[in-house]
This record gives sequence, structure tokens and C-alpha cells, in this order.
Amino acid sequence: MNDLRYHKRVRTALAVLVLVIVGALVPAILFTSAGPDAPGAKAVAVALVLIQATTLLWMPKHPEAAMSVAIATGVGIEQLCPTLSIFGAANIVLSGFSWLRPPRISLWALGVMVALAPLRLSSGGGATAVLTAIGASAFAWTWGELMRVRRARRADAAQRAVAEERARIARELHDVVAHNVSLIVVQAVAAEDVFDARPDVARDALRKIEASGRAALAELRRLLETVRPDSADDANAPQPGLNRLDALAEAVEAAGLTVEVHREGAPVDLPAGVDLSAYRIVQEALTNTLRHAGATRADVTVRYGADGVGVEVVDDGAGASVGLVDDRGGHGIVGMRERAALLGGTIEVGAAPGGGFRVHAELPLGTRA
Repeated sequence: MNDLRYHKRVRTALAVLVLVIVGALVPAILFTSAGPDAPGAKAVAVALVLIQATTLLWMPKHPEAAMSVAIATGVGIEQLCPTLSIFGAANIVLSGFSWLRPPRISLWALGVMVALAPLRLSSGGGATAVLTAIGASAFAWTWGELMRVRRARRADAAQRAVAEERARIARELHDVVAHNVSLIVVQAVAAEDVFDARPDVARDALRKIEASGRAALAELRRLLETVRPDSADDANAPQPGLNRLDALAEAVEAAGLTVEVHREGAPVDLPAGVDLSAYRIVQEALTNTLRHAGATRADVTVRYGADGVGVEVVDDGAGASVGLVDDRGGHGIVGMRERAALLGGTIEVGAAPGGGFRVHAELPLGTRA
């Protein structure tokens, strides 16, 4: 399953959860003693429940804002409907927040929920109600954190499996190429030695060279077929370009990083190599941000000019401030530099002026494809 399908499934599940919450709480407010007596207060309570429930839909793209609104509306729900629940559905939102964000980011929300628990005293609850509120918030946060750790472990296991498979394929490719090229060299030397004196032997050596070359190509084709994806991004599909940045951003957001794409200048038709390289540079920069930066947000900017195109990725992570400018991307940064240099362009990688990490590449248009 690709990231885009996964992201759609998450949104569908969140929409269903919103309907469940609204379907459970709104009738309780309107038709039971759990709701306030005054019609105006009932309307306000219903509005707060609707707002709080819909924060789940914001969560994938704006988790911090969603959590803040869920807490604020939860305080109002608690005051208007003290017997309904503990801060409405705020704990469900808290669980989603800790699933999307690491503890260094999500713990503030748990702290606020725990600090607000004594409000149950002012709304008629006792010490038991306060402890229940604290326990419910702690359980919600812990559940989300366990899901986040589980997802991270599965992602690491998948990456290790990919690395091991790549290493295996590399070894097999080396063996195939080395074996057949060695045979070709030996037969070529033999053919040269007897070319004039024994043309029949020379012709036999040339036939063996041809056979070895064909065998090498067949083996290479077989190995490459084993790693060709079955999805639309196969060898017959067009190479990606800057027109697919929005889809890339959506896929990255499904992994927990908020991505905003900005475009400046009038878009122009780019040479295929420039278009692909610009896309790959952005893709690699976002991948590095996910893996190494500890960031929550990245801004991607594409600037079209008369002589070239510029791409910039700036995140709010701590990679640059902790001495990881040179090595946080590993071979990824080397690859980005090679792509830019191949096209006669330039690339800058390092700390962003406002904090975080910045990748900025300028690629000349050259000859249009």
C-alpha cells in the first residue's frame, strides 16, 4: 500500500470517528440531563462538541492547532456539561497528537490536560473525578505514544529490509558483471593473439564474447525485474517532475511532517533532466528531514526564472544546530550535489537563517527537452 492510499484511509477513519463522537454527545446534550437546562447554553455546548470533534480532521496536517482547540473547547464542555464526560473528546485528540508527534513535542498537551483536571472540582466533581481525569489523559497519551513507537519500529524494519535487499542485489550484480566481463576480456585477448594465424579460433572467441555479453545482459535484466515496482511508478511511467510536488507533500505529510508548497513566478516548460533533478532534490531533502531533523514542518518553494529554476526546502528541525550539517543526510546530500553539478547548477545545504535546516538549489534551464 502506498503512502497516498494510507493517507486516504486515515482521513476516512477520522471522519467516521467524528460522526461517532457527534452522534454520541450531541443527543446527550439535547435530550438528556447531561446537557445544560438553558436553550442558549445547550446551543453553545453543541457548538463546542462539533468544533472539538472536527479537530480530528485537522490533526494530520495541523496537530498542534488541533490539540490546542480541543483543549480549549474541552474546558467549555466541562463547565457546561460536567456529567457528560471528561473534557468531551479531548483525550481522543490527545491520543492522536501523541501518535503523530514525539514526546518532546506531545508532552505539553498531557501536562495541560493534567493541570486542568482540578476543574472537575469546580464543576461538582470530587477527588475521584480529578484522579479519573488525570488517569484518562495519561492513558490516552500513552496509547498514542505506543502506536507512534510501533509505527517507527515497523518503518525502521522496512528500511533495514530494503537495505539488505539492495545489498544482496548489488552483490549479485557484481558477481554477474565481474564473471561475464572477465570471460569477455579473456576471449578478446585470445582472439587478438590468433586473429591472423587462426581466424577460425578467433571467430570462435568472438562468438563466445557475444554469448557472454548476452548472458550478462539477460542476468542484469532478470535482477532488475525483481526490484521493479508493480505500481504506476514503474519503468514505463513518466519520470516525476515538479508538477508532482503536491502529491509528494501529501505522501510526506502522511508520515507526520507538515509540508507547505509555494510557487513563485510563471511556470515554464523545463528540460526533462532539470525537471527530474529538481523533484529529486526536493524529495531527498524532505526524506532527510523525516529521518534526521526532528522537524514538525517543512516549507518547499519553487521559483521560476527566465534562465533557470530554484528549489528550496526549509524545515524547523534541530539538525543544523547540533552539528549535523555535513552528515545528517549521508549519501543524500552527496547525491543532491551531484545532480546540481551535472546540470551546471549550484546547491547550498546548511543552517537556515531563522533556525532549522535549509537546502537551496539553482538549476539552469539549458537546452529544452
